[in-house]
Amino acid sequence: MKKMKISGVVLGLLTLVVMVVGIAIGTQLVGQKTELNSKATGNNSPSGAHYNLNIIGVPKGKTADMTGSSGHRIFVPLTGSCQIMLSMGDFSVLDGNCTDGKGGFQLPNPDPDNDGVTTYSVWARALGKPGGRSETTPCATDPTTLETYCSTSSMIQVRSKGKSTFDNVSKQLLYVYADINADGVAERMPLFDARLVDYYWQYDNQGLKLVQLRFYEIPTNVN
Repeated sequence: MKKMKISGVVLGLLTLVVMVVGIAIGTQLVGQKTELNSKATGNNSPSGAHYNLNIIGVPKGKTADMTGSSGHRIFVPLTGSCQIMLSMGDFSVLDGNCTDGKGGFQLPNPDPDNDGVTTYSVWARALGKPGGRSETTPCATDPTTLETYCSTSSMIQVRSKGKSTFDNVSKQLLYVYADINADGVAERMPLFDARLVDYYWQYDNQGLKLVQLRFYEIPTNVN
């Protein structure tokens, strides 16, 4: 009887070891699967549903009326600059022609509490012929002084040779960093912060044919 009791204890220990090893292997496999899913696109962007916006550089200005457009593209000068005016609301292109100086895009408030954690994220990549470069800077106006402030942080896209991958540009596109109270320190203001008005992206292009933006309903911590 004593021998049978010892064998039972040993069997119990062996069973426990097998269960622990099984759980560890299962956890590792799940982790590997999650990692594979997150890189499933192969271009460094998150997987999952998103809103897509293409900013297309063209050598000649567009003449067609593109206001009220529901398309997912905005035409900009291939060489030169324009302002993409920003409105608060659901994602939508309001004016797809920025070759005449101004376009329009609507997007939600990215950080209503200004706690540095966005309600959605923006990822970007440069496409087209290698060699082009663009710089996009959020700007807005002080309603009291009417002075325009542009962020000290900009999104810079360069089309290099080889495969183009996405980068998280939420900090560069969804906030204005500017010293609006002249204390020597730049304040952080998310788009549509009440301290400023008339938000827009200043788009400066040097031959870049396409910037692709993707908006995902996942947070980004910019703190």
